[in-house]
Amino acid sequence: MGEQRTVTTRERIIEAAAELLADGGIDAVSTRAVAAAAGVQAPALYRLFGDKQGLLDAVTAHGFERYLMAKKAVAPSDDPVEDLRRGWDLHVEFGLTHPAFYVLMYGVPQPGRRPTAADDAYRLLVGILERVAEGGRLKVPVETAASIVHATNTGVTLSLISAEEKDPDVSTRTRDMVLASITTDELPQEDTTLSARALALDSTLNRQTHPLSPAEAALLRDWLHRLASN
Repeated sequence: MGEQRTVTTRERIIEAAAELLADGGIDAVSTRAVAAAAGVQAPALYRLFGDKQGLLDAVTAHGFERYLMAKKAVAPSDDPVEDLRRGWDLHVEFGLTHPAFYVLMYGVPQPGRRPTAADDAYRLLVGILERVAEGGRLKVPVETAASIVHATNTGVTLSLISAEEKDPDVSTRTRDMVLASITTDELPQEDTTLSARALALDSTLNRQTHPLSPAEAALLRDWLHRLASN
């Protein structure tokens, strides 16, 4: 049998803060309450996190890690557009299941203090959209599509969290409208549009090695984006 890993004081404090957050919202996460729940003295908390904001940053990172684990547990299918739908629904489900975590993660922006797991989660979205583009089914550049999906998915989730009466159809309808605006409904035929071909090549440049210099690749991508917008 393998040895059990010892939980560190830092992990114990984060878990205690996370439980307080889930039970009572951000107002329940006071340094005194967290120290008592974790069974440590206040100086230990300040030594590890600096101040309350440092603790909240750690709890936010913890929330993103939980979210990322849920996202990675879903195996990709053969249809990347369907994966986008599932990813949207999983995002909303996580927010409604863990509202206090979600509001701390997405409702309280902290410029320059973005957890690594948040970037990893965003890259998962970009990866799915690159698969959509490679299949000739994306109507806009990957970066644009990622910004649209992320902004609307987050906005819908925050809106549902704050709503007194939650209407699940709001998320479904918004999802379908957003995906319809950035993707094609069916797999393209041999005579696929110039726009779709340009976006597919643009995505391929991001994912595969090529002999172009960075300046040449940037110029080519600029041309491809101009072709895609016409």
